[in-house]
Amino acid sequence: MNRREMLKLSSYAVAAASAPAVAESAAPSGGGIVARWDCIELSFTGPASGNPFVDVALNASLRHKNRALTVEGFYDGDDSYKVRFMPDELGEWTWTTASNNPSLNGKSGAFLCVAPGEGNRGPVSVRDDYHFGYADGTPYVECGTTCYAWAFQARETQRQTIDTLSTSPFNKLRMCIFPKWYEFNRQEPPMYPFPRSGGVNDYSRFNAAYFQHFDRLILELRHIGVQADLILFHPYDKWGYQSMPAEVDDRYLRYVIARFSAYRNVWWSLANEYDLMKAKTNTDWDRYARIVGDYDAFGHLRSIHYSRHQYEYWRGWCSHAGVQDSRMDLGASWRQDWRKPLVFDECRYEGNIASRWGNLSGDAMTRRFWQATAQGAYCGHGETYLWPDGILWWSHGGVLHGTSPARIAFLRKLLEETIALGTGPIGFTSVAEDPMGARRTNDSVIFYYFDEHQPAEQTYLLPAGKTYTAEYIDTLKLTRTPLPGEYSGKATVKLPGTPWGSLWFREKGVV
Repeated sequence: MNRREMLKLSSYAVAAASAPAVAESAAPSGGGIVARWDCIELSFTGPASGNPFVDVALNASLRHKNRALTVEGFYDGDDSYKVRFMPDELGEWTWTTASNNPSLNGKSGAFLCVAPGEGNRGPVSVRDDYHFGYADGTPYVECGTTCYAWAFQARETQRQTIDTLSTSPFNKLRMCIFPKWYEFNRQEPPMYPFPRSGGVNDYSRFNAAYFQHFDRLILELRHIGVQADLILFHPYDKWGYQSMPAEVDDRYLRYVIARFSAYRNVWWSLANEYDLMKAKTNTDWDRYARIVGDYDAFGHLRSIHYSRHQYEYWRGWCSHAGVQDSRMDLGASWRQDWRKPLVFDECRYEGNIASRWGNLSGDAMTRRFWQATAQGAYCGHGETYLWPDGILWWSHGGVLHGTSPARIAFLRKLLEETIALGTGPIGFTSVAEDPMGARRTNDSVIFYYFDEHQPAEQTYLLPAGKTYTAEYIDTLKLTRTPLPGEYSGKATVKLPGTPWGSLWFREKGVV
């Protein structure tokens, strides 16, 4: 066995802009150590003649005790074939390859999965029906933003994006795999996903360097604790990717799943505004959903995004609903209908461009986050400020200019203080006819968002047998003011009488 056929183990930490896409250490086949929920890579030398992307099939079966998983491999160019895997159980794993090429068939080995390091909480999945959590049991308060085309910008802009995210409240990034051609996005990408000559795509092959670039970006996001919400298709395209032949669509999906699904910070979004892609039918979307479900051995979160025709999020393949809508008051009823987490991935953007979808004030963006929270849902941020350098966060990344991120960070901190206590129903009402929006956490924390209302006092019916303290929060000034006294039963609370406030009850002795 030569060096390239060795078992490569990696924690894939990427610490600097100049770091390679993968920081690896090699161990002989048949031995090695990898942390739980890290990515292990099997690398083999195989045939480079013909068309390895189409002609060669490769997978590996991995076993732990009486459990077995099969993952597909992929060709990475330069006669290199790879299989990636994310072990989720401690102890010894064994593996065996299967291929239609004799040089790749029947390879075998083993590795030891050990406890994860600091910051490695595993992948995110659904918790308590309507919320999210890491695999180690830590709650995950979804707080996303959008940089659709940041992968196609100058390396300096990509570095700025990572630096900005690392100090922002945002722990999920929506990003396109295919390049984008749209308002403020009228430039050719530095590379293409398929070989391209004279405006014609060679769909029989992938450009390995293009997808290696995404490896690096996903791992850089992972290094700073940000989930990569990968958008698999979108309509804003002049290169033909939105109307590829069905067999190309399917081969593309299997390729990106083989490459990226072993990264613990990956989410799948089948499309951005799927209903604008007129070359695709509902049957196509059903097929894509089956492919993602069948070939992602690790069960990453899955959803789809629409423009005008809301998707049927009750469908079983969707782990959560990623909606485009600014009717925040419908959140509680939608999530009850679908019985799964609801994320307002796009509720318009803070900015100052001419389009109404991109000129919300920072106050209005903040308000949407609080409205979603009061409905038991989550919200997505975006920013579209015109700037002399022509870099808009919503598409290009770079740096943030708006006022909402600091206020969103304030809200996220409040939620993270309390969500570990458990989750409860929406709509815990006051005595007044209009409760204004409320949410409670296992009766230990109950909060109301007053929105534009400004009551000077309000009476509440608190759970029997419990005593609470109260705190008034100004969601725009970012102040927290303890209110005097203790509250129980039918309790009247004196309030500042200002809009955009939130009242939080915390059970005495618990929080």
